[in-house]
Amino acid sequence: MSAIYFTTDPDANALLADDPFALIVGLTLYQQIPTQKAFAGPSDLRDRLGGTLDVGSIATMAPEDLEAAFRQKPALHRFPSNMAKRVQAVAQFIVDEHGGETTTIWDGIGSADRLVERLTAIPGFGEYKARLAIGTLARHYGVKPRGYTKYLPDWPSIVDIETPEDLTDLKERKKIWKAQKAG
Repeated sequence: MSAIYFTTDPDANALLADDPFALIVGLTLYQQIPTQKAFAGPSDLRDRLGGTLDVGSIATMAPEDLEAAFRQKPALHRFPSNMAKRVQAVAQFIVDEHGGETTTIWDGIGSADRLVERLTAIPGFGEYKARLAIGTLARHYGVKPRGYTKYLPDWPSIVDIETPEDLTDLKERKKIWKAQKAG
């Protein structure tokens, strides 16, 4: 699979494309911080954890060790403690509910309605993140269950990013879109 250009770091972009858990971690971090920082987070976390981003290891590691990795400068998120807990909860959820295999969240799913149910069951995922996940999964992972188009974001979002240049344009497109909605 080719890179997902949510950051300016080629390694981070490749990780998002190659590792479904990395994508879910990026979506988990994608709140109250810039797009690039959120989606570089999985790569940075992998590096801080000794070169692995293993869902089972993160689920079972000592919470204070994961928090320390999040707090290491520069912090992975503006709320490193909360996000370390959230990422660990997401990892534990994937272990408990999906046998440690992130792709079972969407593999073989028959309908987008069911996929939304599964995505919103992930700790910290509401409809907004579920819609971003569905759009990203459709565009980059080829996951297109029946009815998925009704869940695609109808606002400028990360789903629109196909090239490195699109990342730069996203902020401006969002600003214009918000101004049009307000006016």
